Amino acid sequence: MSNGRFTERTQTVILEARKESRDFKHGYIGTEHILLGILNEGGYAASVLNKNNIYSKDIREKIESYLGYGEIEVLSSDLLLTPRTKHLLDVSFEEVKNFNHKYVNPEHILLSLLKEEDGVAYTILIQLQADIKSIKNDIYTFLEEKDDEVLIQDEEEEDIFDNMPNLKKYSINMTKIAKECGYDPVIGRDKETQRVLEILCRRAKNNPCLIGEPGVGKTAVVEGLAQKISSGNIPEILRDKQIFSLDLTNIIAGAKYRGEFEDRLKKIVEEVKGNKNIILFIDEIHTIIGAGGAEGAIDASNILKPSLARGDIQCIGATTIDEYRKYIEKDSALERRFQPVTIGEPTKEETLRILMGLRDKYEAHHRTKITDDAINAAIEMADRYIVDRFMPDKAIDLIDEASAKVRIETLVTPTDLKDLEEEIQVIIKEKEEAIRIQEFEKAASLRDEEKRLKKELNNRLGAWNRNNSVNTLIVQAEDIAKVVSSWTNIPVERITEKESERLLKLEERLHKRVIGQEDAVTSIARAIRRARVGLQDPNRPIGSFIFLGPTGVGKSELCKALAEAVFGEENNMIRIDMSEYMEKHSVSRLIGAPPGYIGYEEGGQLTEAVRRRPYSVILLDEIEKAHSDVFNILLQILEDGRLTDGKGKVVNFKNTIIIMTSNLGAHSINKQRNMGFLNSDKKEDYDSMKGKILEDLKKSFKPEFLNRVDDTIVFHKLERNDMKNILDVMLNDMKYRLEKHDMKVVFKEDIKDYLLNKCKDNEYGARPFRRIITKEIEDRLSEEILRGNVIKGERLEVFVDSSGVEFKNIS
Repeated sequence: MSNGRFTERTQTVILEARKESRDFKHGYIGTEHILLGILNEGGYAASVLNKNNIYSKDIREKIESYLGYGEIEVLSSDLLLTPRTKHLLDVSFEEVKNFNHKYVNPEHILLSLLKEEDGVAYTILIQLQADIKSIKNDIYTFLEEKDDEVLIQDEEEEDIFDNMPNLKKYSINMTKIAKECGYDPVIGRDKETQRVLEILCRRAKNNPCLIGEPGVGKTAVVEGLAQKISSGNIPEILRDKQIFSLDLTNIIAGAKYRGEFEDRLKKIVEEVKGNKNIILFIDEIHTIIGAGGAEGAIDASNILKPSLARGDIQCIGATTIDEYRKYIEKDSALERRFQPVTIGEPTKEETLRILMGLRDKYEAHHRTKITDDAINAAIEMADRYIVDRFMPDKAIDLIDEASAKVRIETLVTPTDLKDLEEEIQVIIKEKEEAIRIQEFEKAASLRDEEKRLKKELNNRLGAWNRNNSVNTLIVQAEDIAKVVSSWTNIPVERITEKESERLLKLEERLHKRVIGQEDAVTSIARAIRRARVGLQDPNRPIGSFIFLGPTGVGKSELCKALAEAVFGEENNMIRIDMSEYMEKHSVSRLIGAPPGYIGYEEGGQLTEAVRRRPYSVILLDEIEKAHSDVFNILLQILEDGRLTDGKGKVVNFKNTIIIMTSNLGAHSINKQRNMGFLNSDKKEDYDSMKGKILEDLKKSFKPEFLNRVDDTIVFHKLERNDMKNILDVMLNDMKYRLEKHDMKVVFKEDIKDYLLNKCKDNEYGARPFRRIITKEIEDRLSEEILRGNVIKGERLEVFVDSSGVEFKNIS
């Protein structure tokens, strides 16, 4: 048996067989592994087996059933061919001679395998009800029709490369890789591929340039074209073409002297001129402009232009829209030599078809099962949460990383096995110590215990390995959610928890933190529910509100509570003080300075914050103080959910809640000190006051701005009962902080009335309470702790007597 007579495809079969044997933890390569290798190689032999409903998955299941999994990991280099497999390969050489061929192809091996009737592979094929006679006939017909020159493609390509040493050194034959099934299947893109074919078939200017955003599949279109050429499913004029991907960085690398780069590229061009069946593919084609253009030298684009203009060479380019505009369009002489083909972002439906087509590849690579729910979740979550990338790339990445995550988690040794290993190490140390001090009976006892535990460890480890091998790992929607969470910092439960349940509880969650503002909480919850169920324009922010009212009534607290309830944590709030944007030029601070101005590279305070945390509550404080030009920017955000920064990049605001606060009309509210909910007359007073405030708003803001805001909310003046409830929240927070220091505090009921009476003027709402609690309780308590009067671990009662707040330890 001589490996030198194996084609590259046959060597791939052997490598795949080794891989399958290693995965099963078998210590050998049998005929069953060779059969899997043939299927994995994906050539004609595999297609014949597939036609008879023989697939890799079924073969693996049968091997599991017959042979099971081994218990010891074996290196690929240590795997040996069984005598039957060696005989199989020897027989394949006889088949090669029978057909007057020179080299062994997978088809010869399959024919030999079908003659090994005592082998495991043959037995499995019979069990799967394969039509052995039909398979043999198909292989015989194929081998008789194909002469050795067609079968030995590797040798032919080497001969081609012998005449083109520079192309061989600096390029990759994409058509050859496609023949070897080295590319993932390309699903869809029929219109774009057809357009590329039409351009390639033109007499002049037959050089397509694929233009599209990163990740939409520009390179995949060229890979699909290579697959069409390799399969022969292409117009006759292109049937003999081969696509070579030119590695420009490799050409530049090591070119130390002036003229060396030009010489390399010129030689490649001359070689391609001599073979009209070669199409060059240059990914990131904008890099040819300026490439190698040192002082006194010409760049790559100027070397290629004459040959492209005369039609001496054919070239396919690919670049992004921005790079095409920045580099290619500026060079009109280069631009007119290429025909642009726009590759748009696929729709959700197209992305679903792409992922369904790629699922088998990722399942085989990760040894997992990817559910339909996981694929749908990847598309929905990628579209909703990953806004700075494009389909299908971002959805594919989610599937890939989630599969890797599931696979890796199963490889971590369980804690109980780790504990057992540590226990064995402790016993070994005790045994060695017993031997050192000559306590041999104890050492013998420890030796027996060590043997027992090692045996138990090996048994449990083997059971764990077998369980991992037999159980299919399943990638579900929850796994996709975990990956999205790690990318975007959104808590997983905020994604996977049923949206309807969470939204229905929104008022309840907000009321725990915001006291006495029923209208505000209800209005916000309704607006967010409308947006979530799809009744609101999906291209606008989740919600936009103007908060009006006196200080200390809960406007900022409601923003924080909203950030926690909707986005998972309080820190997901971006606060911008609009009093800092009173000048016309300060607009550039929000979106970033234009090119040529100081601070251009720093970005805008608003745009950069949203780009880093696209799922946030945006609080624009004291909006009435901002310059009128700021409102023009806000119009775009409120209407389209997007904003273009100083660098020309689009920032997505569709997953934000925008809240603007204003003090307009606050003075009028303060006059209504008895305003409330309980009395109908007071309700009428509130409605009247709300109307006056809205009139003030209409005078201060333009109609086009107010019409884009979802709701304008006027906050109520806090009643005494509201104040008492807020005190409850603050005192409970203080209890929680003291419990961390092992101090349990009980507040008597009279302490609340005492603190309320200390706050004589409620003009500032609940804001003075924090200061009063610090002065009356926290300051005195800190002194008592320092004096040693407060004992940790015991309950502390806080009450009021004639001298003020006092403390008492109680059992």
